[in-house]
Amino acid sequence: MLITAVVIFFLMFLAEVLLPLLARVFGLYAIVQERQCRVYVLFGQVIGVLEEPGLYILPLKLGPKAFIVHWLGTVRVLDLRMDQEYLRSQPVNSEEGAPMGIGIWYEMWISDPVAYLFKNTDPRGSLRANVSNATVRCLSNMPLGEMLETRHTMSQTVRAEVSTQSKAWGYALGSVYIRKVHFRDFGMIRQIEEKVVNRLRQVTSAIKQAGANQVSVITSSAEREAAVEFAKAGAVRPATLGEVFREIARNPLVASALFELIETQKLLQHSARLTLVPAGETGRAISTLLASLGSPLGAPKATNRPAH
Repeated sequence: MLITAVVIFFLMFLAEVLLPLLARVFGLYAIVQERQCRVYVLFGQVIGVLEEPGLYILPLKLGPKAFIVHWLGTVRVLDLRMDQEYLRSQPVNSEEGAPMGIGIWYEMWISDPVAYLFKNTDPRGSLRANVSNATVRCLSNMPLGEMLETRHTMSQTVRAEVSTQSKAWGYALGSVYIRKVHFRDFGMIRQIEEKVVNRLRQVTSAIKQAGANQVSVITSSAEREAAVEFAKAGAVRPATLGEVFREIARNPLVASALFELIETQKLLQHSARLTLVPAGETGRAISTLLASLGSPLGAPKATNRPAH
């Protein structure tokens, strides 16, 4: 019983593995994955195309030819997923004669499997060449300003030019976008950089000069207003001092003390040397003696004041 169970298990395992394989080899069924296509060719003719994903019973789709297509024919499996490519620096010239380079990015996918296989030996390369030629043909001799600014319009122009021809090869063209527009002449690039730098320097100098002029205007206005205010204060000061001195002069004692204090303060501020002589006859004698001796320029002047 154990040997029988092992043999039965082994036979069932082989049947599970071998039967689907033999059924697929002899064309009983086929499994199509997502975004995949199967093209069956027998004796140089296309006998069936499976594009929708799922499980197919081939005799129901292809008839009796399904049993010999894997032996005498071919099965081509195609990838229908979207693909993309980027063409760098396609050479064009602007209307002004400037050598420009355009980088173009585009999407494509297989729309007609039969045309993709039999109408062109290299559909992808042909589409690449078609996009490149359409870019050069449609975008040459454009004004430089439009070439640098209207990328969306240029993308639509190239797509409209390529789409009609690409469908004949089984390729559908998706989005087309001009990603980069640049100068190809390094000498021109350096000249443009120099012009931009010089322009920035001019703008910077103009901004600095405008700021200096504004500061000068503000300073002049402030100085003029200050001069006016100082003039007003200078005109008002004598009248104010006159009023104060008149009030002080009404009291002789206060006036005498004030003027004495002012005179002493002035003498102290000028750092003058003072010679104090006693009052009376002795003082007058000393003053007379000093005056008779004479004094050089800048010598101190004797003052007849009482010494304390």
